[in-house]
Amino acid sequence: MRWNQTEWGNRPDHLMRIFSPINNDEDVMTQFQLAEDRDLLQLPSNCGSLLSDFKEEKINKSNLKQSATPWRTSEENVEEVDDGQLQNLYSEFEVDESDNSRKKRARKSTLAVAAAAETAATVAADSDHVSPSKPGSGSGKHRRLWVKDRSKGWWEERNRPDFPDEEFKRDFRMTRATFDMICEELEPAVMKKNTMLRDAIPVRLRVAVCIWRLGTGEQLRLVSKRFGLGISTCHKLVLEVCTAIRGVLMPKFLKWPDENNMKRIKQEFECMTGIPNVGGSMYTTHIPIIAPKVGEETYLNQKRSERMRKACYSITLQGVVDQRGVFADVCIGWPGSMSDDQVLEKSALYYKGMRGLFKDVWVVRSERYHLMDWVLVPYTHHNLTLAQHGFNEKIGEIEKVAKDAFTRLKGRRSCLQKRAEINLQDVTLVLGACCVLHNICEMRNEDMDPYAWISAF
Repeated sequence: MRWNQTEWGNRPDHLMRIFSPINNDEDVMTQFQLAEDRDLLQLPSNCGSLLSDFKEEKINKSNLKQSATPWRTSEENVEEVDDGQLQNLYSEFEVDESDNSRKKRARKSTLAVAAAAETAATVAADSDHVSPSKPGSGSGKHRRLWVKDRSKGWWEERNRPDFPDEEFKRDFRMTRATFDMICEELEPAVMKKNTMLRDAIPVRLRVAVCIWRLGTGEQLRLVSKRFGLGISTCHKLVLEVCTAIRGVLMPKFLKWPDENNMKRIKQEFECMTGIPNVGGSMYTTHIPIIAPKVGEETYLNQKRSERMRKACYSITLQGVVDQRGVFADVCIGWPGSMSDDQVLEKSALYYKGMRGLFKDVWVVRSERYHLMDWVLVPYTHHNLTLAQHGFNEKIGEIEKVAKDAFTRLKGRRSCLQKRAEINLQDVTLVLGACCVLHNICEMRNEDMDPYAWISAF
């Protein structure tokens, strides 16, 4: 098979290079040209002369490409090549190109590993100090690459045994003994193991972040500075501890009274008002939230109150308390546009009552509810008799027990007085934890801080 001059002139450049004479010197210089890092090459001793010859040949090829007429060869210089030889030449060229690409990737990988090693050595050399390792902890070396240095002085001062109990109670809205009991109960659920990178956050610090956040409603940015933790870490700790409270403490401290306790509650309510078979007092309040992105109008509360003088977005919190103000049942999360009786009809308490599970038990509520077999409300018609007026006064006293309980709840957990700066799906979790913490304080007969009581009222 022979090509004429026109066909030969239209062949690709790489094919013309295939037919050009190749020797060992040019092969070495081609490798030198492809190298990106000359320091990594081990060049032969005659690389200087090879480099000069390679530059001259490259200049001649460049001048040849810039010529106006295409490069041609005489008919007698064209070699006779069959199809098999041509295919072999193409295969050899593709193998050479693949080898060159593989060498490039290998050199880049080597350079990347060297740069990473140099960076790690620099970080290790610039480390400030190495703290002694604690028993059961991970490595004692604190790497600035993983943990940002923050001050925990505020919490470490209050965590000391000699810190005054009065100041501790004012800060966390509970006594140190109650705080210690909560930490002991939650330790199996919230404790984390140390790793090779860092030590785990202690259980007491985890619980303290959650209780402080719920008790003050402080912004996460300020909570982060106060406890020496990251903002996202504080938010995560609050949700983790609230989840542990719901799973560990709620079954113990927030439940409907059994038969013996219900008998005691009835006796105490009867001694207080003279009305028999009263098992609890019901009240419903609204917790302000940020306007949700979906279903915004359903959460708009049009009602006015002393604290909320204009319409706002809220969710409802319905609770039944005993004579001490301890929650026996809560229903959380229904939109603020719903009325109190609608919230009751959506609650699990309503279904239990309609099935006759509250036999010989009255739950007292205001006139906004309808009279039922288990819900006791005051008289609402006009021209009441003296006996009916007296009955309504007694009902008001029982209802006041629930109102005072909600006031103490909001006083101990000031986050309920502000718009909840958390996702809507997490609001019910946080409110449930607040009710459990309230019950623990009430069962342990802890007094309210007067300032917190006034702010909640």
